[in-house]
Amino acid sequence: MINKLKIACNTSLALICGLAIVGCSEDVGKVSLGLFTTKDVVIRAQQDPIVTGVTCHISHVEADLDFSDPSDMSIACRQTGEITAEHLAKIDRSKNGEVVFKESKSILFKSLKVRRIYDAENKTLIYLSYSTKESSGSHHHSLSTVPLYNTKAWQWALDQNIKN
Repeated sequence: MINKLKIACNTSLALICGLAIVGCSEDVGKVSLGLFTTKDVVIRAQQDPIVTGVTCHISHVEADLDFSDPSDMSIACRQTGEITAEHLAKIDRSKNGEVVFKESKSILFKSLKVRRIYDAENKTLIYLSYSTKESSGSHHHSLSTVPLYNTKAWQWALDQNIKN
């Protein structure tokens, strides 16, 4: 009985978390690539789950009748709200950063990922979008940056440079 209750609670929690993640993303545009194709460029607005004052717009190709979407993508991230020291204290500040968004692009383990990396020297958040599978001899990727200058986190960033 207790195990069934634990499973029910874990399932409910996973469902709630999944809905929260879906709620943070929104398709804001969809452009057909032509009359005789099933491919569209989709533009999605995605709020950073930790640094909630940053929104990234990610464009990528969706191919409705294919088993795999193309790997090309583009990203532009901007400050759309407050960025605070509390936000930055919660992020992974290693050289690898952390994956903040992920979307499956095929049934063959290809994903579009967005990784946040903190550039301490320049006091800037870097958002790197990339494909996890090589396509046409390349791992496609795109980059966008959000400087911390003029945010509530600016003083925190200056203090971190003094400590290091």
